[in-house]
Amino acid sequence: MAKVLSVDYGNKRVGLAVTDDLQLIATRLTCVHSKDVIQYISDYINENEVETIVVGKPINLKGQATNSSISVQNFLRHLRKKFKDIKILEIDERFTSKIASNVIAQSGMSRKKRQNKGLVDEISAVILLQDYLKMKENNHI
Repeated sequence: MAKVLSVDYGNKRVGLAVTDDLQLIATRLTCVHSKDVIQYISDYINENEVETIVVGKPINLKGQATNSSISVQNFLRHLRKKFKDIKILEIDERFTSKIASNVIAQSGMSRKKRQNKGLVDEISAVILLQDYLKMKENNHI
């Protein structure tokens, strides 16, 4: 089996997470600047077998597009153009940043580490990936 890569895309920072080869465990990978993310993913794919890329779909509580939706759609177009042999999916990312912030706050990390916005993006990517794995396990994907 190949890995699944998860992307929490933002205009400044992009959180990334990845599964193990058996697609059982989601682990935070890194946070990169949005201008560097395509190159980072390309380098990662050259070193690792990736079967699917999951991207968080920004929608509001009513299920409608948000201000970030256009940026994410542009990012998805770039991904699909560059990685034609890899399945690229969008999944609902509502509440992932809030959940990530709560997880970090409860983790016992120092205040300085808790204020690291990149860490929130990485944990958000892990939560997206865990959601994807649950949906896949329950045959909802």
